[in-house]
Amino acid sequence: MKNYVQPGDRISVAAPANVASGAGVLVGSLFGVAVHDALSGEPVEIATNGVFDLPKVGSQAWTVGARIYWDGSACTTTASTNKLIGVAVAVVGSGAGETTGRVLLTGAFTL
Repeated sequence: MKNYVQPGDRISVAAPANVASGAGVLVGSLFGVAVHDALSGEPVEIATNGVFDLPKVGSQAWTVGARIYWDGSACTTTASTNKLIGVAVAVVGSGAGETTGRVLLTGAFTL
């Protein structure tokens, strides 16, 4: 097919801020996980599909299949004005110290 460009599981974008490898990156309505470190404005490749361990809001329990949103610095189950990025694929307790959650990124989400 002559109009095919790429698979789309990794996209190169301008880093919206300094980012470290493994950090969540939100550019407009596009979310992914940084594949490498990048300074603000530099190109950074982000993975848009797959399962990742990401920072989560403490004191918030997750169930498998729960919708997960990005609040700008961590994952949360609170929709509000946050962007939907995927679903939880592991249970996480509500302890204040439980600040990592396992997320299946959807690659695209409902706006």
